[in-house]
Amino acid sequence: MSRSQFPRAREQRNLSNRKALSQNFLRDAHTARAFVDTAGLCPDDHVIEVGPGDGMVTRALLDRARRVTAYEKDGHFVERLRSRLGHHGHFRCHEADFRDVTPPREPFSVVANAPFGITTDIVRWCLRARTLTSAALVTQLEFARKHTGDYGRWSRLTVEHWPEFAFAIGMRIDRREFRPVPQVDAAVIHLRRRPEPLLRPRDMPDYRDLVDLGFTGVGGALAASLCRVVPRRVAHQACAEAGIARDQVVGHVPPDAWIALFKALTR
Repeated sequence: MSRSQFPRAREQRNLSNRKALSQNFLRDAHTARAFVDTAGLCPDDHVIEVGPGDGMVTRALLDRARRVTAYEKDGHFVERLRSRLGHHGHFRCHEADFRDVTPPREPFSVVANAPFGITTDIVRWCLRARTLTSAALVTQLEFARKHTGDYGRWSRLTVEHWPEFAFAIGMRIDRREFRPVPQVDAAVIHLRRRPEPLLRPRDMPDYRDLVDLGFTGVGGALAASLCRVVPRRVAHQACAEAGIARDQVVGHVPPDAWIALFKALTR
């Protein structure tokens, strides 16, 4: 193999790695800036970017945040980002898997157009980070709709964390806005920590036990699952106070009704 073919071989390996990670990058700066605009960042914010790739979103973040810390697993892109954007004093790029990163001690936000295959991992990391204030994540459209009640159903993940975080669906992005073009459209999901939790911190373990009971119960209806651990009369009365029908399927119960149910049961 001649020397001139080595770069081509390396590029082939990089393309294979990126295909395995299901990475789909935004095609133009206008869409990237529109996405960053929806994140609601302030000039004093510290932003962590997940999977910056070639830096399309990074450039927009650098114009809006006090500090941008990027975590990129692909060494090819790490070298490119450091070469092209390293002159910005408020930018750092680390070659690392974001899922292994320890959250900063200071308040921070997350912005990510990351591989779709690790979306759930990123969301869970954000929800566990005690100092996270908000996150704006490009996800598959179905994922964003599923976790924001857009289908008229609510996921266990959303219900479990609703007392502390608001979940909302944001801008939708046509699949043709990415390269390579994915099979499905995308949307932005927003996570925002509530200034005041809807439940006291000391109540959260019991609340999560209630959510666990509901989503792992038999028969599908939340009231039926509740009757397994409390008297039927108490279960039905609490559900009535929370506006939950006796035959209402657990996934169709809105998060606010779960909180009302918890309060009725623990009054």
